[in-house]
Amino acid sequence: MSNPNQQQHQQQSQQQTKKFEGTNNYIATDDLQLAVNASISLQKPLLIKGEPGTGKTLLAEEIAESLGMPLITWHIKSTTKAEQGLYDYDAVSRLRDSQLGEDRVYDINNYIKPGKLWEAFTSEQRSVLLIDEIDKADIEFPNDLLHELDKMSFYVYETGETVTADHRPVVIITSNNEKELPDAFLRRCFFHYIDFPDEVTMKQIIDVNRLQLLS
Repeated sequence: MSNPNQQQHQQQSQQQTKKFEGTNNYIATDDLQLAVNASISLQKPLLIKGEPGTGKTLLAEEIAESLGMPLITWHIKSTTKAEQGLYDYDAVSRLRDSQLGEDRVYDINNYIKPGKLWEAFTSEQRSVLLIDEIDKADIEFPNDLLHELDKMSFYVYETGETVTADHRPVVIITSNNEKELPDAFLRRCFFHYIDFPDEVTMKQIIDVNRLQLLS
């Protein structure tokens, strides 16, 4: 019998060689399949643009299902800061606990909450990291993530540790094209624009949805 480490290695090898070809629930065009598989093979983030309702977010969910990887989703809002994806240090709670004489104050890790990048970097298996609607954030937000997405590591100043990805996640980034993204960020991504489906693709989508309703 193989041990758990061997099983995990075999699973990771299968994930690395398996190609995304769409799923029973998601019709992916040849161009989209090519973009997804190229970004995975070359380990670069895939930036997906398109109008609302064209299946950008659903794509990440179906990639995760198809490749047998967990999905970690970071929904971006107008107030989201890049460092929140790394971790959040709750200095206020630590100060309060210090004033109350709480013993937990002596361990700073009690006040650090890992973000979605931290979660993806330390996942026990390779994951799909969805950074959803990146264009909602401030214009500098994408550039603030360049180092972390490129090096797959970041420094935690409060503890002095460096968090490095055990398994490089598949990074899917979506944008509704509400604002232009910085050139430096775009150069580090594969890019694909999801058009509204043509007549043939629309028929396939309708057929898939019909089967789901009947099942």
